[in-house]
Amino acid sequence: MPVLVASDLDRTLIYSASALALTMPDARAPRLLCVEVHESRPLSFMTETAAGLLTELGDTAVFAPTTTRTRKQYLRINLPGPAPKYAICANGGHILVDGVSDQDWHARVTARLADECAPLAEVEEHLAASADPLWLRKQRNAEELFAYLVVERELLPEEWVKELAAWAENRGWTVSVQGRKLYAVPKPLTKSAAVREVARRTGAELTLAAGDSLLDADLLLAADRGWRPGHGELADTEFTAPGLTALPERGVLAGERILREFLKASG
Repeated sequence: MPVLVASDLDRTLIYSASALALTMPDARAPRLLCVEVHESRPLSFMTETAAGLLTELGDTAVFAPTTTRTRKQYLRINLPGPAPKYAICANGGHILVDGVSDQDWHARVTARLADECAPLAEVEEHLAASADPLWLRKQRNAEELFAYLVVERELLPEEWVKELAAWAENRGWTVSVQGRKLYAVPKPLTKSAAVREVARRTGAELTLAAGDSLLDADLLLAADRGWRPGHGELADTEFTAPGLTALPERGVLAGERILREFLKASG
């Protein structure tokens, strides 16, 4: 039976320049492969070794990138190895099959959101009214499913984030901060639901997963085995789950280690 590998991308398998955490002497830094260019600039990287491991993984398991990115943001990533048949975007709002969104799945998700939580417009209005221009750089709507802010992280008040999280909780939403982005996401919009659907379609009996943020917690809880890097929200909160391994590596070398673990577990 096939093994399904459902992995978060940003700060799990791929890394921006600011997230690489290259703490070793320069001469010993790993060679990097650029896997994403945006507006003519290199944006995301993995080590060349990780690229080889991912190529190998694509031949031995069903690899399904599982990201909070929108479809447009995901499709500009150029991962090494076989093109994944399945990819999960918008935190589970879209399942791409050979690069095209499955409209039946998307309709099921949007119906559930309408039934179970406050509308996106209410959340967007609250964010616009309460965010301070001092630290707010952009407010965005992701595929009419959730909202996010681009912020100056060092100026973002922790107290404001806590108050927002409590406000969102009462409306069936959750808040997560990752790098310079603050996400407000409906609770029923989950990576795990989409991964279960992909597992059903592929007949996978073993699901492996990895992630670094609070938006990956449900994914790691649903997987048979999971890994989290030594950085990110989950590491900061010492998140644990059955079958979860907390890795010590931080930055781009954590991505390499996660791929080694995927290969070992799926072989």
